[in-house]
Amino acid sequence: MNPKVETLIKNAIEKNDVLLFMKGTREAPSCGFSARTIEVLESLMNEFSTVDVLAHPEIREGIKEFSSWPTIPQLYVKGEFVGGADIIGEMYESGELQKSLGLAPDDAEPPKITITPSAQEALQGYIADSNEVVLLEIDSDFQPGLSIGPAPQMAILSKDKDITIALDRLSATRADGLVIDFIDTKEGKAFKLNNPNEPGKVKDLTVSGLQGKMERQEKLRLIDVRRPDEWDKARIEGAELLDSSLAEQLAELSKDTLLVFQCHHGHRSARAAEQYVQQGFKEVYNLVGGIDAWSQEIDPKISRY
Repeated sequence: MNPKVETLIKNAIEKNDVLLFMKGTREAPSCGFSARTIEVLESLMNEFSTVDVLAHPEIREGIKEFSSWPTIPQLYVKGEFVGGADIIGEMYESGELQKSLGLAPDDAEPPKITITPSAQEALQGYIADSNEVVLLEIDSDFQPGLSIGPAPQMAILSKDKDITIALDRLSATRADGLVIDFIDTKEGKAFKLNNPNEPGKVKDLTVSGLQGKMERQEKLRLIDVRRPDEWDKARIEGAELLDSSLAEQLAELSKDTLLVFQCHHGHRSARAAEQYVQQGFKEVYNLVGGIDAWSQEIDPKISRY
């Protein structure tokens, strides 16, 4: 391989105790395998480093040759190659990953899950034999998936009303207190999962809605996520430009603080707002149409661009 690329890779591995070569960044993974691996690592530790191979094509190809491993992501711990996404996932479920990271073994507690009588009756109708259980998966967006089948070998098992629910470790950390119900809907009977751990969602806020909140003097922080050059062209009075200093301030706020995010048209701010929901903020809004809509509908003195 190219000696310069090999040196870059070696230096990066030597300088970082835990290093993940991935597609995208830790905050914005660009493939499902990288996203899943980030989920696993973040469930175990705060401090680890990543390399975005999409931003460095020479490393994207070089790391495959360096490790003799054909896929990405790839994890290195204290200079040693651990494996790709599947191996990392298997090691996490077995507890071997925790050991390789120097962490104390975590005996995952089965989450408390409640099955209503109507859900119990429905699930028993789907379970064909004694070897089958309810398979429950909850992804990083807290979207659940229910199916029936044999319990995976390393699954975490929860039980209620003689029905066994099998979960992987990540799903188990998101399921405590969950209630499985079976209800009437417009389309007919359906399972409904009520999960108290599910974070809030970003809410849309019209420019007139924001104007009303301001006139009522509601306590809110209006966060502008545009570039500094856009900020210099036009801004809403009372808005704050998001930079590293403001980000640090926001991280220290009460999670009950009302946050409104805005950009030029509302697209970038929607993505930024999602990040703060994931941080646990309960009242997070995205300004629909952004400052452009504010200029057209509320304050025409603000220049458009």
